[in-house]
Amino acid sequence: MAVHAHPDDESSKGAATTAKYVAEGVEVMVVSCTGGERGDVLNPKLIDDPDITRDLAEVRRREMARAAKILGIRHTWLGFVDSGLPEGDPLPPLPEGCFALEPIEVTTEALVRVIREFRPHVITTYDENGGYPHPDHIMTHVVTMSAWRAAGDPTAYPHAGEPWQPQKVYYSAWSAARIRALHEAMLELGQESPYVEWMQNLDKRPERTITTHVECAEYYGVRDDALRAHATQVDPDGNWFRVPLEVQQRAYPVEDYELARSLVGVDLPEDDLFAGLPTDLTEADQLCRREPERDPEGEPVVVFRAPLPQERTEEEYSAHAAEYDAQEVGDEMTEVEGHHDRDRRQPGQRAGDDGTAASA
Repeated sequence: MAVHAHPDDESSKGAATTAKYVAEGVEVMVVSCTGGERGDVLNPKLIDDPDITRDLAEVRRREMARAAKILGIRHTWLGFVDSGLPEGDPLPPLPEGCFALEPIEVTTEALVRVIREFRPHVITTYDENGGYPHPDHIMTHVVTMSAWRAAGDPTAYPHAGEPWQPQKVYYSAWSAARIRALHEAMLELGQESPYVEWMQNLDKRPERTITTHVECAEYYGVRDDALRAHATQVDPDGNWFRVPLEVQQRAYPVEDYELARSLVGVDLPEDDLFAGLPTDLTEADQLCRREPERDPEGEPVVVFRAPLPQERTEEEYSAHAAEYDAQEVGDEMTEVEGHHDRDRRQPGQRAGDDGTAASA
């Protein structure tokens, strides 16, 4: 199960891994926490399309359906409203009723229901900083970890289905090694690299501990097709596609992950998200049905736990989703991801009334 903040995130983060596992017979569920209702249309060819500005939410649902078909996944909407990324001086508050401001017990219960119904052995999501500082990405991390802790607890949300404890949680990662490899590969070809600004600031970004490299280069084309399905959210002539596919496949043929929690023994580094789990499906299911041992605080006792950078608690990261630093939103990830969301609407004004559309 891959838990994402908005439609298109599933195609820009870990999509080749998804396609690889689907091709190998693994059932994959993508959860979109929000509908991506707030932000901007990022494809310059579609900015003034009246059908899109009239009902962007519905357009994005159709785009997500196309991407899901390309990737071969199951998909569900968690049902919360995009928080956007308000900008200005002073910075306006996040909109009432948005995902980042929902009570954690409400969002946790919603995801616990999906986990217990789909019954994944492994979950992927974002790190404590959301991968980049969008409040919905940060909250997606918080909610996923909260639901992972609760899903196997028979006393937590007992009306939300039979307990099911996924054995591993991973953070998808944009590693420094990947950026350097693609940048240098483009320079070696005598071509302009889209990562010049990244390289200038790469040392300033916190270094994550990459534990897992999934070889999936042959599925990069599927990944790109899925991303193009989100036509409002990606410029087909933009940075996502500047590095030729064959260059990417040669220079960096893997997608990177950081193992966050594991209830099974691990041997790092890994090349498989299911490493350490029984290969027999029945045995793996039995592990997930077994309630994990818990510490005095009620946390599952894990074999492996990634340390929290900056020694923040999960509660502090949850608060960070609603009180993000406005100075953080202009980094390279924001621009490359296309998540430079804005909420320009006034109270009572409907989405699209001002000609703005949404990205996530």
